[in-house]
Order: sequence, then C-alpha cells, then structure tokens
Amino acid sequence: MRLRHKKNAEVDILNTPLCINIEKASQSDIKNAKLDIESIFPNPSNPLHLELGMGKGKFITALSKLNPNINYIGIEKSATIVLKAISDLNKKYNLPDDKLAMTLTNLRFICTNIETLDTIFKKNSVDKIYLNFSDPWPKKRHEVRRLTHTKFLSQYEQILKPDSLLEFKTDNLDLFNFSLEQIKNSSFKLLEFTYDLHNDSKLNEGNIMTEYEEKFSKKGNKICKLVAKL
Repeated sequence: MRLRHKKNAEVDILNTPLCINIEKASQSDIKNAKLDIESIFPNPSNPLHLELGMGKGKFITALSKLNPNINYIGIEKSATIVLKAISDLNKKYNLPDDKLAMTLTNLRFICTNIETLDTIFKKNSVDKIYLNFSDPWPKKRHEVRRLTHTKFLSQYEQILKPDSLLEFKTDNLDLFNFSLEQIKNSSFKLLEFTYDLHNDSKLNEGNIMTEYEEKFSKKGNKICKLVAKL
C-alpha cells in the first residue's frame, strides 16, 4: 500500500538522529563541500556501502546488523518513507530516536534525490552500491531515469573506489536486460548475473530479501540479479 505523504515530513527528518542532515554533515569550510564521514560514523575508516532507493529500509537494516564493521547509508528521496523506516526501527528496538542512533552506529539514512550523489559524496569514498527493485520507468522516453542508465552509472563511477562493486536486483525482465546492456557500455565490468536468483545457489548465498522481493516472489516472479565491478 502506498504511504500517504506525512505533513512536515521534510522538516521532521532534519531532527532525526538516524538521518543525516547533509548541510550540517558537510565540510562547509571547503569549496564544493562534501559529506564528512568522520562526523557521522564512530568508525569512519570502515568500508562505506550505499543502498540507492532503500524504501522502508528492511534490506540495509539487516545488512548493517550482520556486518558491524561496514558503514551503511540508505538513500531515499521520500521523507515520508524514511520516517516510516525509522518508526519501524523505533518499534522493533523499543527505543526513541536518540537511543536508536546510539545503538545502530553503522547505519544512517539520507533523504535526497539520487541525482545529487556526486555533490554529496567525495570522489573514491564509497566501497559498494546496492540497487534493489528500482523504478523500471517502462516507457522508452523515460529510460534515462532508470538508475542503471549510463547517465547514473557514470555518476556512481565518480564516488566509488576502483574495483568497487555494484549489485542490482529486479523482477522486471525488460529493465534487467536494459541494465545488462548499459553495463557493457560503461566503465563497469559485468562479473556475474542470473535470471533466477532464488534458484542460483551461488548468487543466492547470503541473499537478504527486500520488501519488494518478498512480495514479487510470493507472486511467482523470478528475481534477476547482476554484480558488476568498476
């Protein structure tokens, strides 16, 4: 069910410790300020992984719990959805926002448009990017909006370290085939892919299902996945 827009969500999100206030967390003394990771995570030297379009945060929250030595940032443009993710965590841990942020020290969220990534993160500062069930934008005239379009891949290239990984999952076959072609025309090298993730013993090992993945799998949809290296 689609979440109804929460009144004042864009203001409320700025006062939530789990959500990064981009301006406050930037190195404002430098021209073209970028995010200052040292001011965000207690262990800033840990690898940094991003999920672009995190939805309600099930996937990245599970990853952060399994991998305490990796820092995770979930990015979502809807403040209402980010607040819903945080509310769910409040209930799960039975903690208020400030105590929750002190408990989940390697997990943070950013509410922003993905097109702004290269203005937020420093060059070669990110170790891995996850794209899960991104909007397929099915019309041909909208393909430039797809998060696996070379327009976005070149942007990811700016913030990822050399040899970093990009992982993409979807149940949309047209989008997946489009993404395979876009990878071939980019600076990324396709390492492996599958059209049936849940029956692929290698790629499905340790797989964490997103909300959409659970929903589509129950409908009988096969899940596609690719892994590419910069």
